[in-house]
Amino acid sequence: MIRFAVSCRAAWLMLSLAFLVLSQAPAAESGSHGHGEILWDTYGTPHIFAKDTVGLFYGFGYAQARAHAGLILNLYAQSRGRAAEYWGDKYVDTDRYVLANGVWPRAEDWYKQQTPEMRSYLDAFAAGFNAYANEHPDGIPADAKVVLPISGVDVVAHWERVMEFLYIAPPAKTLGAGSALASLDQPKFDESQAHDDAGSNAWALAPSKTVDGHAMLLSNPHLAWAPSFMTYFEAELTAPGISMYGATQVGFPVLRFSFNEDHGLTNTVNPISAATVYKLTLSGDGYLYDGKAVPFETRETSIKVRQPDGSLKESSVSLRTAVQGPVFERKDGTTVALRVAGLDRPFGIQEYWDLDKAHGLDEFLSILKRLQVPMFNMVYADKDGHILYQYNGYVPVRDHGDFAYWEGLVPGDTSQNLWTKLTPYEDLPRTLDPPAGWVQNTNNPPWMNTAPPALSPKLYPAYMSPVNMSLRAEQSATLLMSKPKFTFEEFVQAKLTTRSLLAERMLDSLLAAAADSSHPLVQQAVALLKSWDRCYNNDSRAALLFEVWAGKFTGAQFSGMQNFSKPWDLNEMLTTPSGIKDPAKAVAMLEDAAKETIQKYGALDRPFGDVSRFHWGTYNLPGNGGYGNIGIFRVITWSPLKDGERIPIHGETFISMVEFSKPLKAMGILTYGESSQPGSPHIGDQLPLLSKKQLRPIWRTRAELEGHLEDTKTY
Repeated sequence: MIRFAVSCRAAWLMLSLAFLVLSQAPAAESGSHGHGEILWDTYGTPHIFAKDTVGLFYGFGYAQARAHAGLILNLYAQSRGRAAEYWGDKYVDTDRYVLANGVWPRAEDWYKQQTPEMRSYLDAFAAGFNAYANEHPDGIPADAKVVLPISGVDVVAHWERVMEFLYIAPPAKTLGAGSALASLDQPKFDESQAHDDAGSNAWALAPSKTVDGHAMLLSNPHLAWAPSFMTYFEAELTAPGISMYGATQVGFPVLRFSFNEDHGLTNTVNPISAATVYKLTLSGDGYLYDGKAVPFETRETSIKVRQPDGSLKESSVSLRTAVQGPVFERKDGTTVALRVAGLDRPFGIQEYWDLDKAHGLDEFLSILKRLQVPMFNMVYADKDGHILYQYNGYVPVRDHGDFAYWEGLVPGDTSQNLWTKLTPYEDLPRTLDPPAGWVQNTNNPPWMNTAPPALSPKLYPAYMSPVNMSLRAEQSATLLMSKPKFTFEEFVQAKLTTRSLLAERMLDSLLAAAADSSHPLVQQAVALLKSWDRCYNNDSRAALLFEVWAGKFTGAQFSGMQNFSKPWDLNEMLTTPSGIKDPAKAVAMLEDAAKETIQKYGALDRPFGDVSRFHWGTYNLPGNGGYGNIGIFRVITWSPLKDGERIPIHGETFISMVEFSKPLKAMGILTYGESSQPGSPHIGDQLPLLSKKQLRPIWRTRAELEGHLEDTKTY
């Protein structure tokens, strides 16, 4: 144990020294990474033109450091399991979770398994980041410099932690809602609504569905706005044989959302059960398994914690492992074991990179079949007119139980619940070139990705995915069925709508039920709602009132079915839920909602954008958009009211809309801007467009960039 620890430390010091020397090389000597040029446009988006692929990754690392150095160093430190060593008690629980799950040793192993070419790309990305830090020490937060230099292993560790232990097995899932990590850096998943307000929108239209006969693609992820591993970064990457534009999460060296002249790829979070939490039955110093007491495997390690005076305190940590995986104790005393799928699949970064570069559908599909990316619905469109929906990810093969069973606490005392194999690619749901000419996903299960449905849950195991559909998913499909064919301009306008499907479906019944009410406030509410266009725009005067009523009618997270006369039904998936079970009760809710709206917002008819503000950085503008669970496609999840306003905490982030014409048409936005660095002019500078419900042209050539340049760098 001691010899191993010493050898690892020595290797780490040698690697760190190598990257420090590399990052301190003058720009003129960075030829080992290939010369290149970065052009930053007026929105701070980097356009990287390199002479080779290594140089491209170097430039991408440099550009990410310029925009998000402090954030990325914080995330990399957490992936090392050393954040408490750098910054104190706040990160002890984070480090324990990373340490227990073996993130850093696995990252070292994964890094070694990469091809020599991919290792050189990862090293170049890290070296570009280090070079920026060396050239611009004032751009690195003082307390973050301790993380430097970073290495290719850091890049892999960050990828592994985000994909496997923040998406698939977040601490909140493993440790329970009462844990210290339950609200730290976690996606806000709501399993009952298929992650409705947690993820993204995606559309792909075939030529048969477009006026000009070219496929179109919408990329529209929704994640938290506060700087975190969820933060998106937009870029253009160009080198010989490589041309791509898109976005990725900070610290990743490849694009997760991308397009070029050949094809485009977008992702949405899918409801997938790729990790299992087992409830253990303790027995002595071990646990019961198949009727026998089995001892835990144990190992001792330690965590260093920086003290307020700057000294380090080392605390011993005892880690236990059961047959299922690492063992944790929940706050309520429950002992659980975690089993995570795909820890033997180290090539997810490579897969995304190859998907981004693919030429044609056949090559794209051959790369997807590797099944190295642990989750996400994949939606694709290309210049040849193909469109694809793929339910992608690691689905363990089980012989019993449905989705809810495997997402709950699973009994860990029997080998019947221990899965060992993953579902092969060929057995996962997908829809290719459907007759309707469109596919969509809004984090909903795969069963309604086109109409008529191309997939039936009856043909797949019950644990594959839940059987439900959110109102946002219904709105998505409804919008795509609203026209026989779309122009590109109509495609964009459909995306930008703020109309609530719940209001469309329920308001006439509510107004009819309230028509005979003699209560003056109810009649004021009825008059206001009658004049409303059912949209959540800046100047909408009834939107707040309906939102308050909808919360009472549908309950927590706008997800309850108890007050509908017709709950959601798979056989009527685009017309349910519907109807009011108890009209008198609904009218009473309207009266209460009117009183609450006045009390909370100061007036019954307060303009939506007076209260809902795009307040970010130095910007404070009228907001629009709202909760996906009331059937709004333009998702903004608003914070609690504070000082008379609420601000986005999650929702619209990166948007790109592409038509695969010649020349290619592309519009987009990165809502909160391209930087989290203090003092950057690109914190919130795209919010004026968001407030006006506009997109900006996406510039992709040097000619298009002329007149829109902010800065350049040759390396």
